[in-house]
Amino acid sequence: MDAAPSGPATTREFMLGEGAGTGGGTQPMQLGVGPQHPAMHGIIRIVTELDGEVIRKADVEIGYLHRAFEKDCEVGGWNNAIPYTDRLNYVSPLINNFGYCAAVEKLLGITVTERCQYIRVVMAEISRICDHLTCVGASSMELGAFTVFLYMIKAREFLWELVEEVTGARLTISYGRVGGVKADLPPAFSDQMRAAFKQVREVLEEVHRLLTGNRIFMDRMVGVGALSRDETIAYAITGPLLRAVGVPYDVRRAQPYDAYDRLDWQVVTQTAGDNYARYLVRMAEMEQSMRIAEQALDHMPGGPINVDHEGRPLDPAAYVDQGKQGKTEGLLLIPITLSPNLAGQDRAAQARVNAHDKRVVLPPKETTYGSIEGLMNHFMLIMEGYGIRPPLGEAYSAVEGANGELGFYVVSDGTDRPYRVRCRPPCLPPLAALHRMIEGEWIGDLIPTFGSVNMIGGELDR
Repeated sequence: MDAAPSGPATTREFMLGEGAGTGGGTQPMQLGVGPQHPAMHGIIRIVTELDGEVIRKADVEIGYLHRAFEKDCEVGGWNNAIPYTDRLNYVSPLINNFGYCAAVEKLLGITVTERCQYIRVVMAEISRICDHLTCVGASSMELGAFTVFLYMIKAREFLWELVEEVTGARLTISYGRVGGVKADLPPAFSDQMRAAFKQVREVLEEVHRLLTGNRIFMDRMVGVGALSRDETIAYAITGPLLRAVGVPYDVRRAQPYDAYDRLDWQVVTQTAGDNYARYLVRMAEMEQSMRIAEQALDHMPGGPINVDHEGRPLDPAAYVDQGKQGKTEGLLLIPITLSPNLAGQDRAAQARVNAHDKRVVLPPKETTYGSIEGLMNHFMLIMEGYGIRPPLGEAYSAVEGANGELGFYVVSDGTDRPYRVRCRPPCLPPLAALHRMIEGEWIGDLIPTFGSVNMIGGELDR
């Protein structure tokens, strides 16, 4: 009987799959992509099994950026969780703020003012555009279209200036409040927003000319990373990826909240379910978001304004003296001139944008510093063991995040801090299905497919 064939004689033969023992074929190879790979954001590891350059099997590992968001929310009061929500999807943090606040408000059974609802719509849509600009720009850069990345980031700067004007910050904004928002829109906001949107539309038109019909871009995107309609639904994927397979599901339309049911806009869909369809959906959604924000600004109500009939401001010292002397008639209707370190949301703005509920909303600074009742109200909401105390129960509320349904499930045991906060992140289902998108594709197509998912580590690894 002949002897068994010997293995490859040299290292070169082994590496090339040559030699008597290889059967003349290629050997599958394992290749790890990330977490150090720049396109993996430093927090995702994909272990691929390659047959040549084709991915035969893939295993997606998450958990490199676990932030303990849900457990941290149980440590402090209900409002203390708001800065943590900024760090979920840190590209569109305003939507996170409003989603969490809506869940707590549902638990409390309170409704924010109509003006606040419109403000939340405007700021959420600006945030959504920022998210889509970042996704399309970064994904394009990873395919070599660096000019598109620069254009998209330029457009995002116009919007971040708006966000900074309203919230005082660009990224970690902490603008939402249970019962309302931190501050009203500035007086010149309408003109600033329309000017910014004009520039953003010019950038989107330029990007369409650069990318949408570009042969190289289309070769890398059309038919790549496709997921069927049935699989997309089975994986509970929502957002642009679901709408890219033709399912017109959008939380803003399916379960309307704030003022979305009072505005005219379209749910954008495609049918191919590939990377190119997801790109088209996001590009069209930015146009719809600008349309929504402009309508919300046009229809935004003014709300009540409480002022003294003469409109005369008082010095803080004189204000306090009158209160001490018992001259309190009409005192809370008089505006007070505070120093910059004490100035905040005045009474007029407070009445417009926050719910009228002393159990939940901090009083305006004039009331806090100008009356004992206001000071006591402030302390009762701030002191350990007091604060916001929702009744015993649980509530779930969802908003449409930039990547899909963003839900918050909150449980109250009747104390001043959450018993449980659970986040339903829109990024997790697409990551669970990512291996289905890339198996059978070329290794070079992994990067554009991963970019089309728009993974945000902060909400993925809660």
